[in-house]
Order: sequence, then C-alpha cells, then structure tokens
Amino acid sequence: MSSRSWFYNFCMKCQAKDDGKPSWEPNFWQKICPHPFFPTYRQFSRILALILIGLLSWCSLYTIVGETAGPPDGTLFQLIVLSICAYFGGWLMSLTTFPALVGMLFTGILLQNINAIDIDEHFTEISKELGHIALVIILIRAGLDLDSEALHKLKYTVLKLSLIPWIIEAAAVMIMSKYLLNMSWEYSILLGSIIAAVAPAVLVPCLFRLRAKGYGVAKGIPTLVIAVASIDDATSVAIFGIIKSIMFSDSSAVSNSIFGTLSIVGGIVFGVLWGILCNYLPERNDPFTTPFRILLLLTGGMAAVFGSEYIGYGGAGPLGCVTAAFVAMACWSKHGWEVDDNPAATAFEILWMIIQPILFGVTGAKIKFSELDGSVVGISVGILITCVVIRILFTVVVGIGCKLNLKEKVCVSIAWMCKGIVQAALGPVALTMVDQGTEEYDYAEKILTTSVLSIIITAPTGALLTTLLGPHLLTKGHNLLSLQEVRKRKKSRLSLRDLSIADEEEFNPHKMDQIREDYTA
Repeated sequence: MSSRSWFYNFCMKCQAKDDGKPSWEPNFWQKICPHPFFPTYRQFSRILALILIGLLSWCSLYTIVGETAGPPDGTLFQLIVLSICAYFGGWLMSLTTFPALVGMLFTGILLQNINAIDIDEHFTEISKELGHIALVIILIRAGLDLDSEALHKLKYTVLKLSLIPWIIEAAAVMIMSKYLLNMSWEYSILLGSIIAAVAPAVLVPCLFRLRAKGYGVAKGIPTLVIAVASIDDATSVAIFGIIKSIMFSDSSAVSNSIFGTLSIVGGIVFGVLWGILCNYLPERNDPFTTPFRILLLLTGGMAAVFGSEYIGYGGAGPLGCVTAAFVAMACWSKHGWEVDDNPAATAFEILWMIIQPILFGVTGAKIKFSELDGSVVGISVGILITCVVIRILFTVVVGIGCKLNLKEKVCVSIAWMCKGIVQAALGPVALTMVDQGTEEYDYAEKILTTSVLSIIITAPTGALLTTLLGPHLLTKGHNLLSLQEVRKRKKSRLSLRDLSIADEEEFNPHKMDQIREDYTA
C-alpha cells in the first residue's frame, strides 16, 4: 500500500498520539495488525477495556431497573446506544478539523430519522435533567478557565465586547422571531437569550492552532475571545433562567422585577461565598485537597442550579456556578495551583467529555424531519444569518478604542459567531415546560428548531473561517513559551490559559534569540 494513498493518509489521521512511555505490544501484534492500518495494542486494549466496562455496567443496570435498560426499546438502552454512536460521530467529524459537537448532533438527527432509535415524550424528564447537569459542568468549566489576571488587564474591553454585542444579537433575534416566526414576546425573548450565546468549545481548537503559530498573541486576542465567550454563556444562561421563571410564574410585574434582581444578586453572592469556602475547605495541605475541591465545586453547582429551579429563582443558580468557579480559581492560583496545570479544570473536562455526546445526541434526536415545517426552517435560517451579520458589524463598531485594528476586530467578530453548547442545553428546555397540542408547544418547537439550526450553520462555518482567515487577519508575533516551559507543560492538559500571554510587551528580538537558544540546547 503506497504511503501516498488516501487510505494510508486516513489511517495515519486516525492514529491517536499517545504521550509518555512507548506502547508495549505482544510480539505477534504487528504481524496481524500492521501500523498504521490497525490501532496500536495500547489503543486496542484501551477500547476493549472501555467496552467491557460499559457492557458489565449495562448488565448491572439491567438487573436493577429491568426492561427500562433492556434492548431494543428500553429508554436507558436507547440512550446508551445514542451516546456511543454520537461519540463515534463526533470523533469522525473531528478528523475533518470541524467541531466534534456537530458530528454528535448530526448523529442524533440521523438515528432518529432512520428509526434506529425513538426519542419520544418518555425522554422529556431525562433530557431536562441532562440539560441541567450539562449546564453545571459548562459553567464551572467557564469559571475555572477565566484568568483573573488577564481579565484585569482586559476588563473594560471584555465587558464592552461581550455585553453590548450580546444585547444587540439577542434583541435582533427577539424582534425578528416575534414578527417572522409569529411567536409571543415571552418566547421570542427566550429564543434571543439562547441564540446570543457563543461556544468556547468550538473556538478553543481554532485558537490553539493560531496561538501555536504566534497569531494574535501580542495583544492577547486568544484570551480576549475566550473570556468574552465565557461571559456570553453565563449571561445567556442567567437571563434564560430569569425569563423562564417569570414566564411560568403567576406573580405581578412588580414582583417579577424584584424577583429578577434578587436572582442576579443572590446568584453572585452565593457564588462568591461558595468560591471562598472552597478555598478554605479542605485545608490546602490536606493530601485529599484535589478531590475535595472538585467535589465541592460539583455539588455546590448542582445544588445551585437544581435548588434555584426548585425555589423558583432559576437565574440565580447558573450565575452562582460560574462565579463560584471563578472566585475559587482566583484563590487557588495564589496558593500553589498553577493556572495552566489545574486538576479541577482537568476533572471537569473529563466530565464534559462524558456528558457532551449525551447532550448533543439527545438534542439532535429531537429533530424529526417528518414534523418539520419547511417555512419555519427557511425563516429560522434567514433570521440566524441576518443576526450573525448584525453581530459582526456591531462588534466591529463597539471595538473602536479597544486597541485592535480593523482586521483583528473582524477576526474576533467571526470567531464569536459560533454557537453550540448553550443552544444544545437550553434549546429543548421549553418543550419540557408545556403540554403537547398547545400554542406554547408550537413556540417551543420553533425554539428547538432554531437552536439546532444555529449549531449546524454557525459552528462549522465559524470554525472554518477563523482557521482560514486568522493568519491573514491577525498579526504574527512570537510564541512566549520557551522549550523548558513546553516540556514542563507536556504532562499537563491543554488549558485555555495556554492561550494567554505572560504580558503584552511588543516584539523583543532578544527574547526570540533566547528562545532559539533554548530550542537549540
């Protein structure tokens, strides 16, 4: 087989890069499974171990819950099959450099519409709780990945470029959905708060590629993009929670206004107090500090989101999650935890890897082609494209005075068009709150359809444009990491903080000479 064949290149592309010790293999392995057309023994044994763990876990689950986990129609069994297929679909999509979440979404849509699975009303409660769990993990990750020092340097720029474009896009979606999709004002506001969120998970791989080549580092553009995306997510989730709680409340307008204010203040106060508590509990030199900190953040976030929903203050929980994680990380970084080697963020990254295929698979499976209204799809696509263009234009205008040139403002504006996580988590929520056959259910279906379309249209498009146009729109600086620093970080996860810069100094040729000497050594 020629090394230039497409099949050989595809197999090389599929080979995972393992760090650490070389893979041990039995003597016969290469004879029956030659590289690169077969996985290494390490990869094979890992996959086999995961299959056995999953199979035995399912057997145990089946003995406990019975037919609910039984094939082929059991609710839990279908959820397991959907999650595994969605993960595989995401992996295939990632080989093309497009976001994996798009592949997961398409997998759910495909399996539902070829009748391989049937996501019906029995999944309503499950999908609702999964959405809440996903939100907890998303928001805690966002809070942990906000660098307090970088934010302090860019605080006015970040706030201006996050809140103003968010308000503009949310308002545009709200007005257009009201008059073009014939939705009520309440549901139009709900849709606007969902669509205005940006997806950091889509942006990170693109920014790592640009960061590795030195594009945009001199002005801290990767840090700026991630910070704005995280604040956008927190804003969308908080506003969505407040509006949803008001919509399904029987209180007066005055009570609702007071309630909204209390939700915001209460969420922030809870987050600050819980973040400080996570700094003092457990004692920092306790050998079990890491698992305790992770569990405290997770349980605190769960209690905040589910508890705020229970008492009717839905907007407080999400704000509490992101605030607690941010305050805790700011405290931990002052007492020994390196900002780019953070075990808590690594743990939540693993949790997100588990929940992501479930969330996007279930969201995609809610789309049934036979029930879609062609006119609604067409209008929704038009609204999404129009609002993305509006946001890009307003971001460029709002960016005046932010020390970015025109090309850089265009680049960050394109990056912020990506949708994904919040849309998948919040898009189906309204369907769980209303009864079938009602006018409100029709509005909720339009919200779900528009949310899914926003991911399908903007995630791959934004990722591709950011990757292709980034080298042309951003100024190429220098990579501030020396060889020794790179070697030190090899053991660490790739953190969003690797996108930050140590400072915002101008290009220094003496520093470049030192970096070359490090690499030569």
